[in-house]
Amino acid sequence: MTTTSEPQQTTTTALIPKARGRLVETTLPRLPAPDHEQRPARVRRRALIGGEGLLAGALTTLVLTVLGVNISGYPMVNDDEGTYLAQAWAVANGQGLAHYTYWYDHPPLAWIQLAGLSWIPGLFGTEGSTVATTGRIAMLPVIAAVVLLVYVICRRLGMAVWPSAAALLVFGLSPLTVVMYRGVYLDTFAVVWMLAALALVLSPRRNLWHFTAAGAATAIAVLSKETMLVTLPAVVLALWQHTARSSTRPWAAGGYLSGLVLVGVFYPLYALLRGELFPGADHVSLIGAWQFQLGSRAGSGSVFTDGSIAGNLVGSWLDHDPYLLAGGLIATVVCLFVRRLRPPAVAGAILVLIACRPSGHLPVMYVVQLLPFFAIAVGGVLDLVGRRAPARRRLLRLAVPLVLAVLAATFVAPRWWAGNQVALTADYHDGYVAAARYLRDEVPDRANTTIVLDDVLWLECVDAGYRPERTIWFYKLDLDPAVAARLPNGWRDVDYLVSTPALRGDSTSLPAVNTLLTNSTVAAGFGEGEGRIEIRRINKENP
Repeated sequence: MTTTSEPQQTTTTALIPKARGRLVETTLPRLPAPDHEQRPARVRRRALIGGEGLLAGALTTLVLTVLGVNISGYPMVNDDEGTYLAQAWAVANGQGLAHYTYWYDHPPLAWIQLAGLSWIPGLFGTEGSTVATTGRIAMLPVIAAVVLLVYVICRRLGMAVWPSAAALLVFGLSPLTVVMYRGVYLDTFAVVWMLAALALVLSPRRNLWHFTAAGAATAIAVLSKETMLVTLPAVVLALWQHTARSSTRPWAAGGYLSGLVLVGVFYPLYALLRGELFPGADHVSLIGAWQFQLGSRAGSGSVFTDGSIAGNLVGSWLDHDPYLLAGGLIATVVCLFVRRLRPPAVAGAILVLIACRPSGHLPVMYVVQLLPFFAIAVGGVLDLVGRRAPARRRLLRLAVPLVLAVLAATFVAPRWWAGNQVALTADYHDGYVAAARYLRDEVPDRANTTIVLDDVLWLECVDAGYRPERTIWFYKLDLDPAVAARLPNGWRDVDYLVSTPALRGDSTSLPAVNTLLTNSTVAAGFGEGEGRIEIRRINKENP
């Protein structure tokens, strides 16, 4: 025989007011907790994280779809992408840190990571130019990590779910993001590691290994692209704030510093062991490269000067998406005054100030570093707006994101749709694909042919059977003594020149390249206008 028992009522003590203001302690029954609160906290947390994980995963999949469709067709590949992919090929094939003399122009860790991802494009069986397919598709997991980290950081900064999701979409669907993050750039690797460092120091668990791993991630970010070092204060500030009023602060700072130094020291140690740390005769050096990057490199002018390189570059960024750049800048200023939102705002502010230097060098891909911090700042401002609605007025709190969504759909979405429609349909690679096919099928005795070209086609030619030592990146013809030594008769030892926009743009400052252009005739041409690509045969009989 079974019996049932009544649910037991637990009791609690409370102070209740009596006459003349006296407080009397009495015992009150405690009401049973609701069913959803009776579940263990860990179970509730897992359910919440699981639901958010599905949301973040679905939004990231949407972003990757927009980024991935027609990734081999738009934007047009550039020489930097070809260089990084060729350097990754050198690492993967045991040819050293670069396909030419490595001169410490950038730390090598980004293209070492790219070499580790080079197997991914083979899963898709893609066709087209090597850079536009192999390189760009290999970058997709890195981009996915950046997108997810934007969401994670927003949540760890105390933002609600909807502003965090909005920040993810603002970042991932911006036409400027689509254009720039499709490229094979070192900056993308640097960004993902610096965002990982920021997410680790903001971890709610505050384990020592989180801070140590954050230091290591910061070092990896800097060893992927040295300019990412300027955002280190943002991570340090987040660490300082997150360990405030806690005995863990010294341990956290020590762990972070240990990870930063132990990983970061490998790069100068590598240069030291090779005898290439300090400048000297007849060898490259790490410090010599720093001196060139910081002091000798030509500036881009001021972003506020019409017609300057920097001004034109910022103008092109604004043409793609004025909303994220302007809104992100305003949001960054606002977030600087909100303690919990200050770390990413500091990173964004530093990057903006550096871009505004009147005589500094501003590369095309610089905005890659800026965009995620701007998106997080936008999410922070949206969160502040949402919190302004009274907590008791549920309908008003629900109306805030709906109103903002309507405004975005009215004013922002049409501009973004037009920009992304070009990215999803345009094909800017016909010329390179046709040139690669000609070099593969129409040039006889490729193994004994010496050809000068840009790095977009370098790997195409090596894969087609041209010997790497006879496939010459046009910059090296004038700037690398080791390459000049392979050509005892100078330009007459070259058989073909591939004239591309990148090569023609720099030919005036490269005498050997200019001589090849002068002493060659067109064997085949592809495309029209400034983007035309010509295969030129060298006239060795010319005086």
